[in-house]
Amino acid sequence: MRKEFSAALEQLVTEDESIIFITGDLGYAALEGLQAKLGKRFINAGVAEQNMVGVAAGFAHKGYKVFCYSIAPFIVYRCLEQFRNDVCFHNLPVFIVGNGGGYGYGIMGSSHHTLEDLACLSGLQNANVWVPAFADEVEPVIKQIVADGKPAYLRLGFGKNAPENSYASGSFKVVHQGSDAEITVFALGPVSNNVLAAISQSGELAAKVNVINALHFPLVLTDDIVQLIEKAPAVLVAEEHVSTGGLAQQLSVQLLERGVKINSFKSLKAEGYPNGKYGSQAYHQKISELDPVSLTAHINQLIIPA
Repeated sequence: MRKEFSAALEQLVTEDESIIFITGDLGYAALEGLQAKLGKRFINAGVAEQNMVGVAAGFAHKGYKVFCYSIAPFIVYRCLEQFRNDVCFHNLPVFIVGNGGGYGYGIMGSSHHTLEDLACLSGLQNANVWVPAFADEVEPVIKQIVADGKPAYLRLGFGKNAPENSYASGSFKVVHQGSDAEITVFALGPVSNNVLAAISQSGELAAKVNVINALHFPLVLTDDIVQLIEKAPAVLVAEEHVSTGGLAQQLSVQLLERGVKINSFKSLKAEGYPNGKYGSQAYHQKISELDPVSLTAHINQLIIPA
């Protein structure tokens, strides 16, 4: 999604001269067009993420809107204190952007994976967290982040365009509605593509399933989403994030507080490295049973017998 991100920003920076972009020495073969458009407003801070966020807070205090870009684990974990203290507590328009969320950097291993970012960031004061599932969501999300003008984290991955007839509701996007749905699948980010691939293998299976993507945190659970759940009350959550502080935990709190009645609740999440090995993103998704084949099996297990 980084090319979509760069293209969207190229348009925005020509309209808004208050936008500054700071990179942590990353973004080659994707951000050159943005650099040309921004000129002196494009800053390479080097491999110094903590300093980058501190500098961004200074610019924001002077009235600028600042994007800070790196790969996801570096922009989240290395500068968590600076983002919390310098940005969030002061409600400044600093937007940290992490590329390759979840297992996105594959064989590069745990130092390059981001499995706990929601847990780290979604509870910070004044902060919004955005996790697009589809490439065509990136541009509207960036526009919303700039319009909000408050601390934000954007987790980028890889995804196709959203299915036709998808629609947003609160923090969510409904991307598939089964004609005879019994199961509601909530997915985080590009794992939504795996869920759609799983149900596409059978028209009968697709008819039994609703697929809803969680796009924005803190979660806002609308009446529309509640009605979909109550009509298809077997809930499955699929996320490339650890269970603690992830979508499943945050969604379950919302369901309990709203008194939403469900028949079952199952959580599929990033399992870390149970066999001590590293591989591609697809490999880790399979280990965590987040691949299309495993998702199909879990969905079938939840279907209420006729």
